[in-house]
Amino acid sequence: MSNPLVAKYGEARLPRYTSYPTAPAFSSAIGPDAYAQALANLDQDRPVSLYLHVPFCRSMCWYCGCHTSITRQDRPILEYLDVLHQEIELVAFAAHKPIMVENVHFGGGTPTIVRPDDFRALIKKLRSAFDFQSDCSIAIEIDPRTLSAEMVEALGENGVDRASLGVQSFDPMVQAAINRKQSVEQTSAAVSLLRASGVSSINFDLIYGLPHQTVQSCIDTVNASIEMRPERFAVFGYAHIPAFKKHQRLIDDATLPCADERNTQAEAIASQLVAAGYVQIGLDHFALPNDTLSVASSLGEVRRNFQGYTTDTCETLIGIGASAIGKLPMGYVQNEVALGTYVDRVASGVLATAKGYRLTDEDRLRARIIERLMCDFSVDLNSITESSGFDVDYLLVNNGRLKDLEGDGVIEIDDGKVTVRQESRFMIRAVAAAFDAYLGISGRTHSKAA
Repeated sequence: MSNPLVAKYGEARLPRYTSYPTAPAFSSAIGPDAYAQALANLDQDRPVSLYLHVPFCRSMCWYCGCHTSITRQDRPILEYLDVLHQEIELVAFAAHKPIMVENVHFGGGTPTIVRPDDFRALIKKLRSAFDFQSDCSIAIEIDPRTLSAEMVEALGENGVDRASLGVQSFDPMVQAAINRKQSVEQTSAAVSLLRASGVSSINFDLIYGLPHQTVQSCIDTVNASIEMRPERFAVFGYAHIPAFKKHQRLIDDATLPCADERNTQAEAIASQLVAAGYVQIGLDHFALPNDTLSVASSLGEVRRNFQGYTTDTCETLIGIGASAIGKLPMGYVQNEVALGTYVDRVASGVLATAKGYRLTDEDRLRARIIERLMCDFSVDLNSITESSGFDVDYLLVNNGRLKDLEGDGVIEIDDGKVTVRQESRFMIRAVAAAFDAYLGISGRTHSKAA
């Protein structure tokens, strides 16, 4: 039976709210000088997180929404790594002080596309430029199809303790339709190598809403995945935006499931994971009960950032690499997206910042509200607004989106506390959007809400 809430809200394209405001609000008014000043103003006693973007893959997955380039040769990668080393030096110099690092995340693209010795050299560069804490956690995103034993050895030698593996779907028909053929055996072999190297936390990425995907194929993929017992799962809905990602035009629109089918697939995946002993975290993450993410969730301490749901409590994220986004006390900064422009900027000795956003007090307030909703499915506006200079009525009165959601039974509002009903939690992005002051201004296309 069709769910009327899916029909009303599910087709809306909304942000995933891994930041607020979201990237479409960024402006070129924030450039290298503003970023350099923000780095210089960092509190030396507060640790930061690092994100390094490696925008290369060996082949294009047609569903991909990332900034990446396809290369069969190593030369472009080696040249890019040289520029990464230069940017690391520029960032460290601009800070004018030692920067303590508590978390590092390598994203892509495919970070493990680099050669093992080059990865070792990159880690050495980071450790020489920044003050790595003794318990620093290092995470990396992995394509199991191209992962070598030599690379896994380099990861283990250099303290990588978390790995996120792209799985998406094990259905051969779906894999053919998205140009990503990956067997269960390949994935299992990668997991075994990583475990043996000392990686203590493994995450699988799954996607629903893919071409030719069915509820049964989603369940079959989950069943095959849980046999490998990763500590975490991240489950995302496919965002079909061929106007922005031209390679997605290779996917036949007619093979994509409708909003109701997408929602049913998501519910089936969630039910299967919960039945297997995983705890659901927020909208789309799942973790074993003793995992730090589950523990943080039970304490109401889960955070949300560009990597999704996390236990990372650092208020500062320094982004390094083409298109990388950073967050600092002043706001957000993003590097040049175009690879050539990024390389030219850094090679000239200038920070690669192309745009950003300076946060206002109201932005910070709304960001806290949206984060708690996305993490806890409820928020106490009285507590959030205390000492903020804003009152609850400012957020509730004349909020048409919120009134619609309340009228449709999606949420309850009681004495300033907004709670999403259990059966409507899949609509959490629509609830978060009710507190987004910028939604719809940029015209940017986001993924569907369900």
